[in-house]
Amino acid sequence: MLRNIVLCAALTAALVTTACQPKTAQAPKGEPTSPAAQTGTPTPAEVRAIAKEAYIWGFPMVESYKTLHAQALQPGGPDFRAPLNTIGSLANVATPKDTAIITPNSDTPYSFLWLDLRAEPQVLSIPKIDPKRYFSVQLIDMYTQNFDYINAATTHGNAGHYLVAGPDWKGETPKDVDKVLRSETQFAYALYRTQLFRPDDLDNVRRLQAQYKVQPLSAFLGTPPPAKAPAVDFPPYDAKTANGLGFFSYLNFLLQFAPTQPSEVALRERFAKIGIAPGKPFDEASLSPENKQALLDGIADANQALETFKTTKINTQQVTSAELFGSRAFLKNNYLYRFAGAKLGIFGNSGSEADYQSYFVDAQGQPLDASKHDYVLTFAKDKLPPTNAFWSITMYDGKTQLLVDNPRNRYLINSPMLPSLKRDADGGLTLYLQHASPGKDKESNWLPAPDGPFYAILRNYSPASAVVDRSWKRPDLQATNK
Repeated sequence: MLRNIVLCAALTAALVTTACQPKTAQAPKGEPTSPAAQTGTPTPAEVRAIAKEAYIWGFPMVESYKTLHAQALQPGGPDFRAPLNTIGSLANVATPKDTAIITPNSDTPYSFLWLDLRAEPQVLSIPKIDPKRYFSVQLIDMYTQNFDYINAATTHGNAGHYLVAGPDWKGETPKDVDKVLRSETQFAYALYRTQLFRPDDLDNVRRLQAQYKVQPLSAFLGTPPPAKAPAVDFPPYDAKTANGLGFFSYLNFLLQFAPTQPSEVALRERFAKIGIAPGKPFDEASLSPENKQALLDGIADANQALETFKTTKINTQQVTSAELFGSRAFLKNNYLYRFAGAKLGIFGNSGSEADYQSYFVDAQGQPLDASKHDYVLTFAKDKLPPTNAFWSITMYDGKTQLLVDNPRNRYLINSPMLPSLKRDADGGLTLYLQHASPGKDKESNWLPAPDGPFYAILRNYSPASAVVDRSWKRPDLQATNK
């Protein structure tokens, strides 16, 4: 049984001492970090700058832990899916009741698998799947980097076995394993998506989900298992703590499962100057008033950097979602991009797998607010999003970043729905994004919005090349008077 733990230790000379605070994240027992003795005590200005850098770099890890804790460590919780190294499937699409992941996809039923790779690799087995049905297994490390995929391009429609290994495994590719996939962190996430063609297709999705398998490498090979990994006291996740100075406690806890990458040696050394180090206690109650404020200011600076980036780069389409998600090699250690991806829609697909185009503002650059305006999105004739699988546009509440509860229980409009949508006289397609009904004659094309701020995401699974290279241009969202 997992145990809740209480953090209590000094942060040391790096940031001065006092008492302990309950229910913050704790690493295994150890001496508090003592970087000051080696590097000198940082000034409040240095603390602030390093805290900003660490928050941008580490937020995806802590946000990822939020989902890990809810889905794999809280049996009986509303978002629990399955224990570690066990697949939990939902044979339905996301609704407003699903709160573990912000900006959720409601196109594909999910299967969830949180992997503990410390003792040995895990083998994922995939059944034969009709190439006409989109599916993918997105493999994500704790940094939220997409380190690999299992999809139709991998399997070619055939059944297969795929070994997921942690950073410490040194073995050779076993017989009957099609591919070895390596995670930089000792915990990883396998997020399965299986396309649902229509409501009466659910039984087919359930049959496929039942054939997704995971087992330890030793069980796959029929050999004795290795020694179990040490038990971990996983700290309870608390949003208020994680959004304040307790963030650094969670980060220290998680870093013990994330070996330092060669490209980040200097970065980790900078973090150590303010007490950030793998498996070491970080006690916010021990901070001097000046350094406590400096850390809080650093967090605020990081969030302001995101707002500036969102306003100047994302809302203006100078940076697309395809640039925010991917492997370390793809992202090239662009931590602001990774931070933005985790903040705006964590666990997003790599651009080659799925394209995401965000609507945060209207054609005039004004924030979307359905209490002030109605909106229309018009695709000209023969200008629907080109795709090799399917596309969708999904509505989100601007305050909660979750799906919008509405009387029609409609959270998206997607390409499989095209036969039931009403076309314009010229053959185009107009969608109505607004709070109240646009009228009975237009309700087939209505995507209900909250009575307030909202945003929408245009997703394209297995996008055509015209989407990837941006030769296809999405239409703007036009505001109209209510």
